[in-house]
Amino acid sequence: MKTINRMLRSGVLTLSLFASSVMAAVSNDEASKLGTTLTPVGAEKAGNAEGSIPAWNGGLPKNAGAVDAKGFLADPFSAEQPLFIITAQNVDQYKDKLTPGQIAMFKRYPGSYKIPVFTTHRSAAFPSFIYDTAKTNAVSTTLVEGGNGLENFKISMPFPIPKNGLEVIWNHITHYRGGSVARAITQAMPQADGAYNLVYFEDETAFPYALTDFDASKPNNILLYFKQRVVAPARLSGDVLLVHDTLDQVKEPRMAWQYNAGQRRVRRAPQVSYDGPAPASDGLRTSDNVDIYNGAPDRYEWTLNGKKEIYIPYNSYRLDSPTLKYADIIKVGHINQDLTRYELHRVWHVTATLKAGERHIYAKREFYIDEDTWAIAEADHYDSRGNLWRVAEAHAVYYYDKQVPWYNVETQYDLMSGRYIALGMKNEADHSLNFEFTAKQSDFTPTALRQAGVQ
Repeated sequence: MKTINRMLRSGVLTLSLFASSVMAAVSNDEASKLGTTLTPVGAEKAGNAEGSIPAWNGGLPKNAGAVDAKGFLADPFSAEQPLFIITAQNVDQYKDKLTPGQIAMFKRYPGSYKIPVFTTHRSAAFPSFIYDTAKTNAVSTTLVEGGNGLENFKISMPFPIPKNGLEVIWNHITHYRGGSVARAITQAMPQADGAYNLVYFEDETAFPYALTDFDASKPNNILLYFKQRVVAPARLSGDVLLVHDTLDQVKEPRMAWQYNAGQRRVRRAPQVSYDGPAPASDGLRTSDNVDIYNGAPDRYEWTLNGKKEIYIPYNSYRLDSPTLKYADIIKVGHINQDLTRYELHRVWHVTATLKAGERHIYAKREFYIDEDTWAIAEADHYDSRGNLWRVAEAHAVYYYDKQVPWYNVETQYDLMSGRYIALGMKNEADHSLNFEFTAKQSDFTPTALRQAGVQ
């Protein structure tokens, strides 16, 4: 946070990518809605007509609950019980507020899949500088030619008042994650019969403005730096992935490197993008499935279908409890839905359709983006024959002590194979997310990979 404040004092972070803009920013009059009829980041401030979605009243306070010695948060809503539970037997009553993917999960697992629906709480709040930059972005940030980059962008949420699907997806790609964070997480990849292996990762994510050696006076096309080290199993231990994600990924594509511990070599990894298989995932997710969606949007046409109200995973504190074991969470076909929490929220619905002549294993994708955080909550993935193939759900929690929304567990279910992947669990870890993590640019260079691999 100190680094962010230093950056803000030093001047405005402007990332000029030297390309002509094709989308105009909103007017000052329209931007004045931010903080009045809209929340400071662009959600509707009012609740819905039925009262099932409340008005946003500033989100949870920073002292909403206790934080234990490991950094795990107390559940502010632990006393609440489900309002009702959606099952395969009553799903038709609620299908207008479910995604096709959720409905397909009830059909695939009629005896076990359920959605417990709780009272809706609009928990998200952000630091004041995020509100300030969102308003600045609204009147200054534009898409560069082709829509594959941003011009005149600051920190997060370039289009708080979006006009098209591509602007909404850029809001997700850049949604606020707290500056820099280190985490120790676990991934499970169950077979159709429930047998599974675990992969343990140590991740570091840093945004340029949060680096200790950040220089705001120098143009920078980097959106974020990401480094991931495999801790276990032994056959993968020591492998390290490094990614430099760029804002204009067509002009300057994502740069990625991998350190192979067995070969003790650092190599470029151009396959870590688009539908290249994500490392250590058994082919159950693509590189752009991480964070539900990430990377260059240039292979798809993006259609904004407006907003709708659906039941999405939210305030998933129970699923993140350090009292749980991974075996409590991982079950046959899907995670233990008894540990989940869903709420009714407004989401932006965006359809991504593969462009003619482009290649990707997903010919169409449907995204449902939470209006309060700009993070994708649900995603449906279709194959080239138009069949619904994979269903993703992001079980989100709000780190009220740090004012940061994050995913606890990202799940992606393969409807055809009966397998799935669950990424992000940390219940048995020694600590929760570390938002005090600090780094410098030299920590995210190819030459630093070998050292990370042998730690």
